[in-house]
Amino acid sequence: MYAGAVLKDSWILADVGISVSSTIKCVIKEEDKPAFYVYNTVTHEKVPIMGKICLLSAKVSQLKTLVTLKCGFPNSIYCLRTPEGREMYDCNTLSDYQLDIGTLLHLDVWDGWKEFLTGCLLGNKHKVQRYLSKEKPVLNYQKKVALYMSAFFGHLQLSAWLLKQGARPTEAVGVHPYREWCQGNNHPDVAKCPVHAAAEAGQLMMLKAFVNYSILCLECQNSAGQTPLQLCIQYKHKDCVLYLVTKMWSVVSYPSFSLPMKIYIKLKQWLLKTQNNIRRIKRRNQTAIFRTRVGDVVLVDGFTKPKMTSKGFYQATLKDASSKQLNLNNPFQQRGTNKFSEGYQQGMNLKLPPLGDANKSTERPHPKKRSRKNVLICNEENMDQNMCLARVPLPPISILKPPPYYSIPDVKFLLNPSLESFSEHSGRTPRENAIYYLALASAFKEKPWLQQLSIARTLAKKSICKPVC
Repeated sequence: MYAGAVLKDSWILADVGISVSSTIKCVIKEEDKPAFYVYNTVTHEKVPIMGKICLLSAKVSQLKTLVTLKCGFPNSIYCLRTPEGREMYDCNTLSDYQLDIGTLLHLDVWDGWKEFLTGCLLGNKHKVQRYLSKEKPVLNYQKKVALYMSAFFGHLQLSAWLLKQGARPTEAVGVHPYREWCQGNNHPDVAKCPVHAAAEAGQLMMLKAFVNYSILCLECQNSAGQTPLQLCIQYKHKDCVLYLVTKMWSVVSYPSFSLPMKIYIKLKQWLLKTQNNIRRIKRRNQTAIFRTRVGDVVLVDGFTKPKMTSKGFYQATLKDASSKQLNLNNPFQQRGTNKFSEGYQQGMNLKLPPLGDANKSTERPHPKKRSRKNVLICNEENMDQNMCLARVPLPPISILKPPPYYSIPDVKFLLNPSLESFSEHSGRTPRENAIYYLALASAFKEKPWLQQLSIARTLAKKSICKPVC
């Protein structure tokens, strides 16, 4: 290192201002590489999952717990897939799928949910309302998911609307109604509630809103028996810990007596439990209420066709509409289909005369498709340029017209070929090249700004004069 910047192997010492008797630091660099990368199909982000090599012997359920803490998605709305497209099940270990350190996994969500989850991520209430399901069981499940995500990301307006719609912060998210037959294989994190998500993310305002809505949030436990206070202590959210401790040691006052908060919560829990038991007894005397009905979708891991492929809302809707079959017991539908098939076969038997050379005259040259590798390279270059722009603010592009008496008729033909050749071989325009080397020179923080500018000019000049191989 020199003057606070890391020296590159391709640099010449004199170009970056290193002279005789200059001091160069030698530092040992330690880098923690992620154990896995997860590509989020909703946000199109590559999320790093940190961990040691011992993570390879862990179960898929443990990896999904880490992914949930990173992405903020409830555990039951997504699945992980290998680079080959194989779905990873919670009961298997990561070594069963022959994964290596640094493997890129894919996160897929329920078909038709991408737009809905995008609205939850942004806290857009109108977008969430637009993409809610029309099936009542799925609708109730979506409300729980939306409240969980709004608690994790701190969207107060969306959470307030969901609370008015009947969603509760102390109610577990659970699993999708299509997977209720696989309850024995559920992940433990499906018992998480929105108040737990707010505690894990350190969302103080969400915790205040939930506690004001229901005081039972203070003693709501997850599958491991942890309360929101214990989760805040575990993840070191100091402000949340102070607020929850103050609430837990407060007193509920009545006109003639007062109760500590812990005793008040226990009395309220006992009261709610008694009310639920009375409702169950009344339901037994009445007609039985079935949660599942004939014709409902049932998904079983490894046996049914997967419905977690991250399809868009309209694509999934069209697929469901096309999969509906006609009723075979209706003779009118059979006649209609027979007439349609006969007309279709007659149309297929017709042959049109050849068009001759008409196709040749109408052909147009198609532009060459860029390979996927080139697209990725361009995206990475754009990311580098954006990062450089953030570090080095430049004035806007200005085009100054020279006076007419100094203009030469064919001067642009002399300048344009050199600029085009430079852009072709370097992959950057002259302006982008200047931004890039100004960003490199800004790493020399111990140098004055004028010396940084001089280093940037030297490096840019060397890059132009460098022979092209």
